Amino acid sequence: MIAQQFSHVRAWVFDLDNTLYPPSARLFDQIEVRMTAWVMQALGVDAPEADRLRRHYWALYGTTLAGLMHEHGVDPAPYLTDVHDISLAALAPDPDLAARIRALPGRRIVFTNGCAPYAERVLAARGLSGLFDAVYGVEHAGFRPKPERAAFETVFASDRLEPSQAAMFEDDPRNLAAPHAMGMRTVHVAPLADPAPHIHHHTDDLAAFLARLTG
Repeated sequence: MIAQQFSHVRAWVFDLDNTLYPPSARLFDQIEVRMTAWVMQALGVDAPEADRLRRHYWALYGTTLAGLMHEHGVDPAPYLTDVHDISLAALAPDPDLAARIRALPGRRIVFTNGCAPYAERVLAARGLSGLFDAVYGVEHAGFRPKPERAAFETVFASDRLEPSQAAMFEDDPRNLAAPHAMGMRTVHVAPLADPAPHIHHHTDDLAAFLARLTG
C-alpha cells in the first residue's frame, strides 16, 4: 500500500504555485506579465528582450529573480512585492484539500520560490489558512531559489526539519532532485507524469493522493 511508503514521514513540505491550487487558475500568466514589465523598466530593454531574459534566467538560475540578482545586482524586495501583486479571483476554497492536509500527521509547511506574504494570500484564497506550521518564501532561503540544494538546506535547517523523515510535493520536477538526494519522499503534482528517477510518485489530484495516505 502507498501509505506504507509514507509511514516514516513526520514533516510534509508543499510547494505553492500549481501545487496547492490547480494550474488552470493560470496565476503565473499574470506574474509573468509583471515580471516582463519589471525587467523592461529595470534594465531598459524592450518587451521581446525582457521576455527572453525572463525565460533565460528561469532556465539557468531557477528563477528570473535569481538571474537578475546574479547578473544585475537587483534588490529582490521591490521585485517580489511588484510581481506578486496580482488578482487571486481565479482561486476558490477547496474544503476537500483542506481536510486532507489537516489529517496529515506531523509538521506541515509551505516552501515557495515566491515570497511569504504572497503565499499567505494564496492560502487564504484556497481556504488553507491555519493549516501549516510555517510558510517559507524565497526570502527565508537567502533569496536562493529552488532547485538549488542550498535553498532547501537553509529552510530545513531553520525549521529543524529532518529530510529523511519528510516528503516534498512539487509541480516542477527540477525542484524534486535536491529533496530526493537529501532522502525525502518526492511527489510530482502535475497533469503529466515525469519519469525522472528522483521522483517517487506522481499525481494530478493532490487531495485524492493525500486521501490515500490518511484514509
